[in-house]
Amino acid sequence: MTRHAIVIGAGIGGLATALALHRIGWRATVLERAGELGEIGAGMSQAPNALRVLDELGVGERARQAGMPTHATGNLRTADGRHLQRARPGDPAALLAFHRADLHRVLLDAVPEGWVRTAAEVTALRQDGGGVAVDYSGGEVSADLVVAADGIGSTARQLLWPDAPPPRFLGRTAWLGIAPITGLPGSVTLGPGAYFLIHPLSRSRAYWAYVCTADQPGIRYEHEKTEVTRHTEGWHDPIPALIDATPADAVIHIDIRDLDPLPSYANGRVALLGDAAHAMSPDRGQGAGQSLEDAVVLAAALAGEPTIEAALHRYDNQRRPRTQNTARGARADGRRTTSRAAHRAMTTMIRLTPAALWRKGIAPDSNPTWRWQPPHLPNPHEPGTAATR
Repeated sequence: MTRHAIVIGAGIGGLATALALHRIGWRATVLERAGELGEIGAGMSQAPNALRVLDELGVGERARQAGMPTHATGNLRTADGRHLQRARPGDPAALLAFHRADLHRVLLDAVPEGWVRTAAEVTALRQDGGGVAVDYSGGEVSADLVVAADGIGSTARQLLWPDAPPPRFLGRTAWLGIAPITGLPGSVTLGPGAYFLIHPLSRSRAYWAYVCTADQPGIRYEHEKTEVTRHTEGWHDPIPALIDATPADAVIHIDIRDLDPLPSYANGRVALLGDAAHAMSPDRGQGAGQSLEDAVVLAAALAGEPTIEAALHRYDNQRRPRTQNTARGARADGRRTTSRAAHRAMTTMIRLTPAALWRKGIAPDSNPTWRWQPPHLPNPHEPGTAATR
């Protein structure tokens, strides 16, 4: 009999989980609280570890067609325009940049038709030794397993991990936008207490993000575009042009938060995945990438263990140390890049690093996070196959 999972959340992590389950012979019901499917209108980058997961899920080629190589880690500048490091023409780019909606569409198109239910807000979870039942705004559904990929404000985490602290504000805020500008290779500009990120996107667009310190969360402005323009006054080209070319109603303002480490990502037959388990600051570009890793590791564990409980134990043991270490590193990186006190020392260190050494440090195989290899998901139609442990 085909095993059945309920996946809460149809974001990148939830869809990747549904696709991974499909590839090991499970079926899934994906419950999405929004009335329509989609992703926040901003950009992102994916590193080699995430791209390998997309290959294992069978959508790597389509994803690469939807993305754009970005040299953001190789082109570093100061706010007045001075170059700290420059990528050379022809240098391979380790990162691929996406509009979030484009990567979301690649995954959605690969998930079997009819698996995703919209306007389905989860209200309760009940589990016993034989399975799990979920109440949602459209009814009730039962399954062998629940995977909660419902983001940093996860309902499942609040229901089953009631002692877990709420998301923590990290003292930083960000403005995001998409501009109809082409030809930018990607870059990061470091200012005192702030930075400005640029990624090229497909279809002649560019993504930008301005991140700075903030005393408290929740502060919003009537005209967000005017406010980010004020913050970046005097910063080098093309920063003013990017902000100016972004429609005022399309400028997004968010506060940056993460989660303190959880003691476990599994509770009975319920697993937390992605931001629901380990929401992290964006400073290592690994939020969505770690969600993709979670999905394929969970599926491999389900295919390779005799019971769901054993599979979730394996998933927790494999994913919690890596994701929590990545989250700690991202938090520390964010503090450094937006520290006024450390700005001069940091930019001096980058400028004095030999270019060859810098390029080696941002190569695709340069660090353990990027070198990670996904497990192989077995084809259930081939007798004798098993997931790599």
